[in-house]
Amino acid sequence: MNISIKTFNELSLNELYQILQLRSEVFVVEQDCVYQDIDGKDDKALHIIGDINGEIVAYTRCFDKGFYFEEAAIGRVVVKQEQRKYAYGHQIMKASIKAIKDHFGTENIKLSAQQYLIKFYESHGFTSLGEGYLEDGIPHIAMVK
Repeated sequence: MNISIKTFNELSLNELYQILQLRSEVFVVEQDCVYQDIDGKDDKALHIIGDINGEIVAYTRCFDKGFYFEEAAIGRVVVKQEQRKYAYGHQIMKASIKAIKDHFGTENIKLSAQQYLIKFYESHGFTSLGEGYLEDGIPHIAMVK
């Protein structure tokens, strides 16, 4: 999997379309969750893109500290369903953590994790913070690194 890091303005129309399609495919259709994915924040994010032969199969968006949370943030962590067996989620998370350090100069990161993925995020150095909560009807928990 090739990984690229781009600002919103560096994304091609095809990349943006594929990102939005992947996020909708997983977060809206697969997880059966109606929510506003296009939230007006993508233009402020750093986009971490994993592709295979031009097809985006993994993605996150990252924010500098103070924009989304007090800490830097990683969100919209997604891997195409049929590609999950290849550990691309781990690759995209490592790249996202490094991108935050390289672009924003911090290693303090917060994310809102779906609770069934706690062990996945713990494997990347994150720890749970506080009590769980519902976000768009799905159990989540804040995690920090």
